[in-house]
Amino acid sequence: MKRILSLISVTLLVASAMNAQPAKRRVVAPEATEQTKKSTATDRASLMFPTTAEMPEDVVWKRDIYRQLDLTKEKNAPMYYPVEPMGRQVNLFTYLFRLILTGRVTAYTYKLDGNESFDEKDKLAVKDMLERYGIYYEENGGKLTVADSDVPSAEAKRYYIKESIYMDQRTGTFTTKVTAICPILMRGADEFSSDATPYPLFWVKYDDVASWLAKLPMMPSDLNNVTNMTADDFFTMNRYEGKIYKTNNMQGKVLANYCPTDSDMVAEQKRIEKQIADFKKNVWGNGFLPDTTKKDSLDAEMAAKDKKQTKKQSVWGSRSRDKNSSSANNTSSKEKGEATGTTSPRVSARRQRR
Repeated sequence: MKRILSLISVTLLVASAMNAQPAKRRVVAPEATEQTKKSTATDRASLMFPTTAEMPEDVVWKRDIYRQLDLTKEKNAPMYYPVEPMGRQVNLFTYLFRLILTGRVTAYTYKLDGNESFDEKDKLAVKDMLERYGIYYEENGGKLTVADSDVPSAEAKRYYIKESIYMDQRTGTFTTKVTAICPILMRGADEFSSDATPYPLFWVKYDDVASWLAKLPMMPSDLNNVTNMTADDFFTMNRYEGKIYKTNNMQGKVLANYCPTDSDMVAEQKRIEKQIADFKKNVWGNGFLPDTTKKDSLDAEMAAKDKKQTKKQSVWGSRSRDKNSSSANNTSSKEKGEATGTTSPRVSARRQRR
């Protein structure tokens, strides 16, 4: 009987010890652990590096446009350099490529029509992308690795970005926000042909990478070598320069579909830019804020009138002074003649005619 009681007590002790096992010693599925690490890293980046607020869903006016950024232009150069990693300094493409390769950021397939889609079915298979574009990689236990020398950062000379220009009725302000980014590889240029072929790789949602871009320092220009700007600042302050190649329209056409020549393309780009500027100007002139241009023109007109009136008064004043001085001279001459007893003879009109 004592032996049975002792066995029961030992069994209970073992069971309680197993229940009291620390959480970190428990066996957890690798997928769950990896997912927890990713979410924790993303949340930590969002808390440590906050970015601008998302665009409200109930805005009263919005215009979506697509721009092509040429990284050979001076304004866009901070996204391209350094081409090869220099210590902790990397360019934008290498940074995005690493985030996607390690699974911290989700990339989405670039479709032939150029429209971005952030649905679950359009998520990019990273391995397929590496094989499609001939990027050398190694796979070890399901983990993909790419050496720094194999990352095609030197070929990523262009980007597509999507902008949303909207009016926030709560604050009464216009905002231009980047909502999507697509890097483009330029390949095919050689000694026989100078025309490179663009290969758009993938779309990333800007809100997904904003917290990470706030950790990427950038050098603003060659004149200031202090890296006092981040990639998120670069896009938030719209420091880039790019031409419009598409707008959201009901027909889903890009500018090249209805602009047969380069001059037509330039004219259409200027027309779209002017439409946006005119809308902002007309909104402020219709009651949201006072129209300062009319006030300035009226002030200038009144100032011109005052100046003209002042000039006229000064002319009349000088004439009256001349008249008074001449009459005073005549009076003094008359008084002088009377004092000396000699007066000038009076000449009548009849005597002049004779």
